[in-house]
Formats: sequence, structure tokens, C-alpha cells
Amino acid sequence: MDDTVFQIAVYLSATFIAALVAGVTGFAFALIAASVWLHVLTPLETVTLTVSYGLIVQGYGTWKLRHALHWSRVWPFAIGGAPGAALGALVLQWADPSLMRIGIAAFLVLYSIYSLVRPTLKPVQAGMGADVVAGFLGGFVGGTAGFPGILIVIWCDLRGWPKDIQRGVFQPLSVALLAMSATVLGATGSIGIHTVQLFLLGLPVLAAGTWAGFALYGRIDEATFRRIVLMLLLASGLFLLASFW
Repeated sequence: MDDTVFQIAVYLSATFIAALVAGVTGFAFALIAASVWLHVLTPLETVTLTVSYGLIVQGYGTWKLRHALHWSRVWPFAIGGAPGAALGALVLQWADPSLMRIGIAAFLVLYSIYSLVRPTLKPVQAGMGADVVAGFLGGFVGGTAGFPGILIVIWCDLRGWPKDIQRGVFQPLSVALLAMSATVLGATGSIGIHTVQLFLLGLPVLAAGTWAGFALYGRIDEATFRRIVLMLLLASGLFLLASFW
């Protein structure tokens, strides 16, 4: 009984913290939640809850920042992301996933550290074609390493877009990707009754964390937002390195 209570407490705590961070930044829910949940839940439960909760958090974030959502900015990333994800899945069939993850992790760590210590540079001036390429690379990384939004987050930062505009790009894309994953999980019958119980148990905590995250988001400026995003990218890279070793 004590072990069960402890596991539930760990599960709910991780859910709140992940929702809080995602509310502030618009991403990293899966990174934070899964790194803790895997110690108390099965891999299938972790994946299912990551997708279902992520869909709620990202869907709410997209609606909350709908004033910054412009499909003219989003669709180039979507057009590039679909074939990129397909190619990544194909490459993963013959390539060594560990080597690909270690390369992506090293890039994230080096980029984040460099960006945190370098002086602020002028925003990259690029057109729609560059956004398509960024979407393609983001989809490819998602297909090979499971982090589809990472490179798009980096590209939005390089473009120098305001924080609302950035989230108005990568959050709708995340919703689309998560919706596809949820459809697959539902169609394959991967959702068990215990997972549903965990889902319902964590909903109030998820809502509280998301609300608190958005409350904090409204209080931070552009520079603080950028630093938080870069630190989370650094954490993503370190997490991948740790999982490799």
C-alpha cells in the first residue's frame, strides 16, 4: 500500500511540474513527465499518458494563444515535417538509433550552451522555403529520436520571433503530431483500463499545472522566455545523453 501511495505521489508530482513547464514554454511536457513516469509506470502507460496529456496541454496552449496563430506561418513547417518524419522512420529501420540520438543530443547541448553565453545576434532573415526545410529537419529528428518539435523551436528562436508568435507555430504542429499518435494508440487497442484510471486521476493536477504555467508565462519578458527555452533544450540534450549511457 505504501509503495502504491508513493508511486501515485511521484506520478502526480511529475504531472504537475511537466504541465507547469509546458504552460510556461509551450513544450517539454514529454521530456519532463516521461523521465519520471518511467520509474513508476510501464513504458506503454507512459507513452499513452504522454500523448493524451500532451494533446490537452498543447491544445489548450494553442487556443489560449490563438491571437498569435497565423496559418501562413504554420503550414510551411507542416508541409516539410510530414515527409521529414516519414524519411526519419525509414532511416531508423537501418540506421543505429543510438548513434543518431547521441548526435542530436550533442548538437542540442552545444547549441544551447553557445546560445546562452553568446551575445544576442540579429534575427535570421529567411523566407517560406527555409521554414519548409526547418519543418523537414524537425520531422526527421522526430522520426529518428522522438523529439519532433526541438529543431522547430530552435528555428523560431533564430528567426527572432516574439514568444507568442513562436508558440503560435510549434504548438499547433505539436497538436497535429500528438493527434496522429493518439489515433494510432486508440486504433491498436493500446489503452488499458488502468491507464484510463491514471489519466482521470491526473487530470486535476494537469489542469492546475497548466494554469499556473500560463500565469507565469504572462509575467515573463522575451529575454527570460528565451533563456528558459534554451535551458530546456540543454536539458533535452543532457537527457538524451544520459539515456544513451
